[in-house]
Amino acid sequence: MSNEENKINEEALKQQDAAEVEVEAVGTDADIEWNEEADESAVKIAELEAALLASEARVKEQQDSVLRAKAEVENMRRRTEQEIDKARKYALNRFAEELLPVIDNLERAIQAADAESEAVKPLLEGVELTHKTFVDVVSKFGLKEINPEGQPFNPEWHQAMSIQESPDHESNTVMFVMQKGYELNGRVIRPAMVMVAK
Repeated sequence: MSNEENKINEEALKQQDAAEVEVEAVGTDADIEWNEEADESAVKIAELEAALLASEARVKEQQDSVLRAKAEVENMRRRTEQEIDKARKYALNRFAEELLPVIDNLERAIQAADAESEAVKPLLEGVELTHKTFVDVVSKFGLKEINPEGQPFNPEWHQAMSIQESPDHESNTVMFVMQKGYELNGRVIRPAMVMVAK
């Protein structure tokens, strides 16, 4: 080969190398841009994921707050209903306590009356009828008599006035009721005064 041909070949090789270098340079710029875009996208994705997690946490926190508020409102409603129910049930408590001596006196009058006397019979019938009507009316409002004679002694419902030995009664049994007790809607307003067998 001649020198000229060598020069031409060398020049062609140089041009080819320059083109390759240029292509590599162009490829490198594109790669750099693509890498920068990929990095920016990754950063944006990471930021968005962090924002999403923060939003989900806030939503969960708000849901918890709403559930707690609902539970608190429900508890308050339930407590209020219970208080209203108690107020309704026991509003008559003091009034009923004041009526108990009237019932006691009517019962004493019936016991003291001479049922044999013709003059007293109509009066006794009137007192008995008054007593029955009175007891019926107060029982409509939840007032009930506690008359535990012959039953086991219960300190929640009975007040022991004395304890005596008795061969006719079991131990810890109410032998005699000195004064009847009363309850209002399940709550004792006056315990029965009793004599208990030893």
